[in-house]
Amino acid sequence: MAESLEPLLIIAGPTATGKTASAIHVARHFGGELVGADSVQVYRGFDIGSAKPTSEELGDVAHHLIDVFDPDQDVDAVAYAELADAAIAAIRERGRLPIIVGGTGLWIRALVRGLVDVPPVDQEIRQRLEAAATREGALALHAQLSEVDPISADTIHPNDTVRIVRALEVYEQTGTPLGALRAEHALGQPRYDAVFVVLDMGRERHATIIERRAEQMLDAGWIEEVRTLRTRWGDDIRPLGSVGYREVLAHLRDEVPLDETLRQIRKSTRIYARRQRTWFKSEPGVSWWSESAELRQASGLDQIAKELRL
Repeated sequence: MAESLEPLLIIAGPTATGKTASAIHVARHFGGELVGADSVQVYRGFDIGSAKPTSEELGDVAHHLIDVFDPDQDVDAVAYAELADAAIAAIRERGRLPIIVGGTGLWIRALVRGLVDVPPVDQEIRQRLEAAATREGALALHAQLSEVDPISADTIHPNDTVRIVRALEVYEQTGTPLGALRAEHALGQPRYDAVFVVLDMGRERHATIIERRAEQMLDAGWIEEVRTLRTRWGDDIRPLGSVGYREVLAHLRDEVPLDETLRQIRKSTRIYARRQRTWFKSEPGVSWWSESAELRQASGLDQIAKELRL
């Protein structure tokens, strides 16, 4: 638990909306340091496909909670919140502004408000659901989830068996959709006095940026990055199931043609961005900015300073 409700700036939003570049600019302006909230950038070696900022991009801006774990380590929202708490406290001791930047909504919610209180794992229910997933496929379970918990279904990828099973498990145990429990919890007492900025843009322009960025990542050596990760860690590490990485893995493992791989990456990224929008729309007290450039202009910086009471 944070000891005080001091100001905390969060710059979040869907993928490929300019969060990192904006956060670096804001950090330089206010004398801040960045704390990542990205469930892929936290892993070493997952650089190109996660759009991890380079040392050249960061310059003199410190960025915490990237390159923290090896890819075979599991990191959940609870572990993230504990690490972020420590990073924020250290940044404040240095007299600087902590700036959370990333698009992993559950991690940000865990940091700002803690996690919803749900029952512990029921092994009997879990084993039955996992058997159903193996027998019928993840898509069938996702369809079932859509009927009982549409909020969760809209934020969980149809192939994410782990999260689908957990949401169905909570529903069976409580009779209440996990999405509804989280939405109610989001209105509870905050752990930080957060100024919560979400960056977005027009859908057509965003789709164009996503398409161009996917091609640029492949040109930058994304396939070789995944090949190196496979050689060292194998195919079953969790971050290789993330958006984009699973498509590149299928290209290498299953010989999916490169043009089809690119098409699938673009499609999966657009779907992921839609789910991120849905998630952040459920967060209270969010300020939506239609263009990341607005945050870097004098008027945008003045507005942030006013909200942070700087």
